[in-house]
Amino acid sequence: MLHVTDLWKSYPGADGPVAILRGVSLELAAGATLALTGESGSGKSTLLHVIGGLDSADRGTVRLGEVELTALDDVGRARLRRGTVGVVFQQFNLIPSLDVARNLAFQARLAGAEDPAWTAVLADRLGLTAHLRKYPEELSGGQQQRVAIGRTLAVRPRLVLADEPTGNLDEDTGAAVLALMLDLVAETGAALLTVTHSERLAARMDRRLHLAHGQVSP
Repeated sequence: MLHVTDLWKSYPGADGPVAILRGVSLELAAGATLALTGESGSGKSTLLHVIGGLDSADRGTVRLGEVELTALDDVGRARLRRGTVGVVFQQFNLIPSLDVARNLAFQARLAGAEDPAWTAVLADRLGLTAHLRKYPEELSGGQQQRVAIGRTLAVRPRLVLADEPTGNLDEDTGAAVLALMLDLVAETGAALLTVTHSERLAARMDRRLHLAHGQVSP
């Protein structure tokens, strides 16, 4: 479902362009899970952002099903993120002025794909039903990340990208949140690509790739 081919990305440096990605290629089937590991600064988040349409590549292609994401303009990439690709960040990025119920429904409403019954199922599975009228500041970190995951899955995306999704949580809370995310992603049939430093998280994925010096290896 996801095909990344010969992806290159650089950023300006004091002495000229600094290459972050150097010909990265990978594939991920629908319903499969993949962990991307690597040292800090190795380009993991950059790769995730290019795949998610949050950043553009210098060259190479990212294809989601029949759609070539790297050929889209900003508007096209934004439209894809609203419905086809869901992103879960380490920072929860909830809207502080909206309660849990409205945060959960926010992305689905933007995509014109709100399904109150499915959102209710997500709230129940994520242990949020009793907190729907609370605001983000009233929640624990684990609860906020559950809201972020629910918001992403409310549109039933085909691809979920998770950037250190348990990085701000203690080990036990992170393990519980990860288990819920994996169960729910499996129910939707989405593919999951997660960037992580956690061996515990990486071990739960179907397979892993390591990014170093701008290239991936098993």
